[in-house]
Amino acid sequence: MSMTARTNDWPAVRPEVVAEVVAGLSARLQKRLDGAAAKLAERPVSRDGDQWRVEVDEETVLVLRAPGGTVADPVDVRCGCLLAPACVHRAAAVTLCPLAEAADPPEAPEPPAASESGAAPGAPETSEASAPAPATPAPATPAAAGLTAAELAAARHLHRAAATVLAAGVGGAGAVVQAELLRAAHRARLAGLHRPAAAAVAVVARVRAGRSGAPDHRLADLVAGLRELLGLTTALTAAGTATAAGTATVTGTAAVTGTETTTTTGPVAELRGTARQTYREEGGLRLYGLFAEPVLTATHAGAVSWAVDADGRLSTIAEVLPHEDAAAAAPQAVGAGNRTVRLGDTALSHREFSRAGLAVQGATRSAAGRLGAGAAVRAVRASGTAWAAEPAARLWSVPASVQVARALAAQDVPYESRPAGSDLLFLDVTLLGPAPSGPGGVPQLLARCRDGGPVLALRAAHEHPGLPFRANLALLATAPGLKLRVIGRLERVDRPELRLLALGTPPDDSEPLALPADRAGRVNLGLERLQTADLPVPDTAPDTAPAPAPAPDSAPDTAPVPGSAELPAPYGPPVHVLGRRVEQTVTTGRHALAPGGATAAADRGLLRAAGLATAAELLDGLRAAAADQRRDVFGRIVADDHEAFATAWLAAAWYTEELATALCAAAWAGEG
Repeated sequence: MSMTARTNDWPAVRPEVVAEVVAGLSARLQKRLDGAAAKLAERPVSRDGDQWRVEVDEETVLVLRAPGGTVADPVDVRCGCLLAPACVHRAAAVTLCPLAEAADPPEAPEPPAASESGAAPGAPETSEASAPAPATPAPATPAAAGLTAAELAAARHLHRAAATVLAAGVGGAGAVVQAELLRAAHRARLAGLHRPAAAAVAVVARVRAGRSGAPDHRLADLVAGLRELLGLTTALTAAGTATAAGTATVTGTAAVTGTETTTTTGPVAELRGTARQTYREEGGLRLYGLFAEPVLTATHAGAVSWAVDADGRLSTIAEVLPHEDAAAAAPQAVGAGNRTVRLGDTALSHREFSRAGLAVQGATRSAAGRLGAGAAVRAVRASGTAWAAEPAARLWSVPASVQVARALAAQDVPYESRPAGSDLLFLDVTLLGPAPSGPGGVPQLLARCRDGGPVLALRAAHEHPGLPFRANLALLATAPGLKLRVIGRLERVDRPELRLLALGTPPDDSEPLALPADRAGRVNLGLERLQTADLPVPDTAPDTAPAPAPAPDSAPDTAPVPGSAELPAPYGPPVHVLGRRVEQTVTTGRHALAPGGATAAADRGLLRAAGLATAAELLDGLRAAAADQRRDVFGRIVADDHEAFATAWLAAAWYTEELATALCAAAWAGEG
């Protein structure tokens, strides 16, 4: 059985517990830790209440005490061998346990992470810095003018540990390297640097997923996590250095937010982050349900509902719980749509709320739009609104290019401060049918925005086959010419793409969807399945024969779609050349960029020929920094702090990020 399957049987563990237990090993045992963890992963695990038991061998039993499913103290990991507590078995056990997320207070449930591995709205993995607070307003704390000595030391420690992980790569970042990053994260959290501490824990979780071959691992997520972590620590270190030198302000690294960073006001407070989110009293709110979507990650599953208030502001309510069986995670996420919305005394399910409304008294809401569910909140069912009526209709009145600009700008805002739905697009489209699109010409379902807008590719919001997204997309591919009002999440690539979440009938369509009355003219594509009978029957045959949506790994021939001459070119600027080296470093480590004359020259020539001279210089600088390692008299590499290499990688990574953002905006504006 694979290590991924085995580790699903283990309890969660607090990051600081991992750091402390691994630090207690001798240098000799630390070298054996990865091998010991691999062997322990093959041993059977049994559970009795809050205790997990593992038979290491015929004479040794390892016991983990985890109240509530989480090991919170090193003393809760007990081994019966003679070397305990400084034995490799305890360290191997906590290495195998998944990292615990911050406990969710009952007043304000919060969906975990996001990305391809989950369907949460653009959210990073749940952590101490992004956990929800009880639905009571927290007192404001004044931002310090600069970093204290303890904060600066913690930021530098965290930066060194992150640079070591980057230089080692996924393959070389074993348990000891991970534990050092967790130790630095714990130190940063104690110093009040909650945002970088949370980013560090997320990086370790993603490194573990990559090393174990977890099905939800995405290299892009790990690259983004390391980029954010190194960017935060670089900016914090610059701010702290300026403070120590007596400088009032400093123009910090643009790697964190793309803007100037000052040490005297809010931006440094944003770099620090907060331990818990602040909820503000909103008084009375009239909410109108928009749609609901599933949340599915490696550890959690559930649903989140979206609503709009009378002022047009979006809010979310979530129902997300841990899952122990990966096979049952998708059904749990779909089934969560039938769970009652946790807000006041309402008896509405998430699916019902997506088509109804709520009148709320004593409401509280975070800056990111999460609704608090404290004891003082009262909510009763009210009438909903059609997507064609106010206040929902105003969401579709904004031009697509403006919505895209808003979504791209929101990526520079810390997640806990990012307005809810900032990455969502509200569009009226006409389906064109499947056609080759993007690099490789893989067939995708294409649609055209209203009023001569761009042609975009519609993609499933989540690729898990247990969710209805893919089946619904395949059915839509058989209906070219169908007009729809859709909600989707922007996919930031160099051609217009949208991950489809919900759909309905546009207000001016003479052939509406033939949906049952209880669906109120809309479909939550991740929770409900479209049927052939739901689609209108065309009066005349379409110009092109309907073609089913292709399987993800196949590329069958497809008939040309109307307007195919106007489709974006399948290949854009060779941004992938630099991006591939950035990702290769994260996967293999610093030595992956060892000098290779032919490869380096080819990359440089391709980038310069496309007018990307800056990208070529950054790639050359990254290669040079990777190769710049001193050796002793015996020719062995002398260890360094990887500072110059991490700086070069961070510059290349952020250039790739900003260029991708610019290309995405240009594609939606019709400039690509």
